[in-house]
Amino acid sequence: MPKGYIIGHITVTDPDAYPEYIRRDTPILERLGARFIVRGGRSQVPEGTSHDRHVVIEFPSFEAAKAAYNDPDYQEVAEIRRASADSVIILVEGHE
Repeated sequence: MPKGYIIGHITVTDPDAYPEYIRRDTPILERLGARFIVRGGRSQVPEGTSHDRHVVIEFPSFEAAKAAYNDPDYQEVAEIRRASADSVIILVEGHE
């Protein structure tokens, strides 16, 4: 079965508030099967435009990634991200 991923492209607009999102989202997503593959770090955009921060979170399946994103506990914490950053969140199915 292919794995599922949540991919986030983020530009933090309130650096004082955003760390609270990271502190609170990590245990929720890990409880739901997440494995953080990329979380911040250096990046380079050789073509096009992009946000400043990139996150790739792996789940056992696409359905697990969707369930984690839609989880009420995560959605509550996601409000912090929405208030403190501009972001694009993508759910993607991997390949076998």
